[in-house]
Amino acid sequence: MTDHEVAEPEYDWEGYAFDTRQVHAGEVEDRTSGARISPIAMTAGYRFDSFDDARGRFSGENDGLIYSRQRNPSGSVAEKRIASLEGGTEAIVVASGQAAITSALLALAQQGDRIVSTASIYSGTRILFGRSFARFGVSVDYVWDEFDDDEWDRAITPQTKAIFTETIPNPKNDIVDIARVARVARRHGIPLVVDNTIASPYLIRPFEHGADIVVHSSTKFLSGHGAAISGTIVDGGTFDWASANRPYPLITEPAAAGLPSIAERFGPVAYARATREAVVNDIGPALSPFNSFLLHQGIETLSLRMERHLASSLTIAEWLIGHPGVESVDYAGLPGNPRFELAQSLYGGRSGSVFSVTVRGGERGAARFLDRLRVISRMTNIGDTRSMALHPATTTHTSFSQDLRDRLGIAPGLIRLSIGIEDVNDLVADLDRALSAG
Repeated sequence: MTDHEVAEPEYDWEGYAFDTRQVHAGEVEDRTSGARISPIAMTAGYRFDSFDDARGRFSGENDGLIYSRQRNPSGSVAEKRIASLEGGTEAIVVASGQAAITSALLALAQQGDRIVSTASIYSGTRILFGRSFARFGVSVDYVWDEFDDDEWDRAITPQTKAIFTETIPNPKNDIVDIARVARVARRHGIPLVVDNTIASPYLIRPFEHGADIVVHSSTKFLSGHGAAISGTIVDGGTFDWASANRPYPLITEPAAAGLPSIAERFGPVAYARATREAVVNDIGPALSPFNSFLLHQGIETLSLRMERHLASSLTIAEWLIGHPGVESVDYAGLPGNPRFELAQSLYGGRSGSVFSVTVRGGERGAARFLDRLRVISRMTNIGDTRSMALHPATTTHTSFSQDLRDRLGIAPGLIRLSIGIEDVNDLVADLDRALSAG
């Protein structure tokens, strides 16, 4: 028997530093075995304590679990961890980044509504908007110059329900001034949805710059290991749905006569609850418990990995710009880039680790370069511990018209690089061999 008090483990991580929260936030005590790592809850459903308990869970009177399509304990660990790191009120994990974007926006827009997006976004998101969203009856309008208020004003109509953008678009690294776009959204009274996949909350937290909703392909930097696909939606809890000048029926209208709306019931987590209950639960892009476990395990090393990603990327971008086999490098942290000053102010000049290099010789030069790589993998995906290279014009952007590729700056010789955490000298040597061989 001890003669002193034994401290209980900490489970409230508010106020702790980022590096501590990425390891611990969202943990729950395992009273069965004392397991230190949050276990994988491999179950589809959950027992109800009683008839009344079941009714209470379905009515929303209590917060018990119902079915893993809606929520699972393993997913909850990842959700709480990501919400903590982003500074949001609640997060929802889903099966992929595309599922996150789809669910996030379909909670806001329905048939006949419109979304306005910055033009330079991930190609898969553009395809999603142009194909599936069009079939759902939701239209997307693009703004090409986000610094032009008149272009925003022309694009936003009474049917516009949200603005969508990315912190660091891929592959051009043409970083976005989130605070400026947020001011546009506020002026028009609509929420701003920001994809923070490439920056991650380690580099920037969009809620601090005026965003209302953040999404991630958490397959990428949040997980980091490339072993499992996942997506995340985070509610900032900042948008005043009740006072909005356009309708958001899932959030502000009662589900049935005589019942309060989700906004009235849940306040700062209303958007997250509406998205979880009325979109994710209905459509069903549930994240498996095992992939949830891999996600929150990956997050534990986010800051460590990001430091290596960022340092190596800046070194490689600076090396590439001086190579005779290179026409140009799209990295905002390089002097001369049109967004250099923005990169300095937002990211200290380290604008992520996904950027593009245009090699000499057009498509043939790109093919020779890619086929000579030995350390860097020829593959899709980004944000992995492994470095990767891809030719967008013949892969991710191959379905786009030539005019659209030209306008987006997807040249025949452009290669997208995602710099991993290997030794930077080995990566430079691989790039040099690929660029220099005759």
